[in-house]
Amino acid sequence: MIFIDSNIPMYLMGAAHPHKEGSRRALERLIGESARLVTDVEVIQEILHRYGAIGRRDAITPCVDTLQALADEIFPIDVEDVLRARDHMGSSSSISARDAIHVAVMHRYGVETILSFDSGFDGIPGVRRIIA
Repeated sequence: MIFIDSNIPMYLMGAAHPHKEGSRRALERLIGESARLVTDVEVIQEILHRYGAIGRRDAITPCVDTLQALADEIFPIDVEDVLRARDHMGSSSSISARDAIHVAVMHRYGVETILSFDSGFDGIPGVRRIIA
């Protein structure tokens, strides 16, 4: 299983950016390999937050729809994930709250690999980050 971080569909759907092509290539490769792609509801919340903050509400539905089409499963978040995220934040000064949630969900579901341009995942025990 490979976890899709929020930056992947946002670069894929967004304006020209150096990571746009890398996102497309990585997803094509993983889909071609029949990789099981997963994410969590926090990724959707990040998309809502970011596009709302920059006044691009029109981009929310296409981006979320693309994520839903790519993901074989979207995991929920529960209180145990939030408590595990708290522990990750206490043991790593480089991880953000949102990324700690993703790591907690990944650990709960046995996901070891994340597709992301976010280097905040580097060095987190049990997580391997891949990029295009």
